[in-house]
This record gives sequence, C-alpha cells and structure tokens, in this order.
Amino acid sequence: MPVGRLQDKLKIPASTLSHHIKSLVAVGLVSQVRESTTLVCHANFDAMRGLVDFLAAECCADEVGCRGAQSAA
Repeated sequence: MPVGRLQDKLKIPASTLSHHIKSLVAVGLVSQVRESTTLVCHANFDAMRGLVDFLAAECCADEVGCRGAQSAA
C-alpha cells in the first residue's frame, strides 16, 4: 500500500508512521519499494505468521487456556 494511503487510513502524523514503518522494515515485517515518486509498503506475511506463531507458543506456553490460540495462529 502506498505510504500516503496508509497514513490516510490510520489517521496518524507522517512522522509517527515513518517511525513505525522504519521499525517494521528493520525487523523484516515490511518491505518498501519506490515506484516513481510513491513509496509502497509490502507486508511480509510469512514473517508475520512466524512472529504470531512464536508469540503464541512463548506467551501461552504455561497457560492451558491458550492452547487453542496456538493452532488458530
């Protein structure tokens, strides 16, 4: 999604969005491509799934009630 459209949808200041996108790019959850004058963000869904699976496994490791959350992720 183009950064400008993302900012419109999230209704946050450009500097805040830029800060968060920079962090997401740094850890590989998002990539950016310049298309002419537009900066386009692409989600790395495989990395996001891996993160959610890790969080579900680690955060819910000792919780009996979370066992279903692991398979849903």
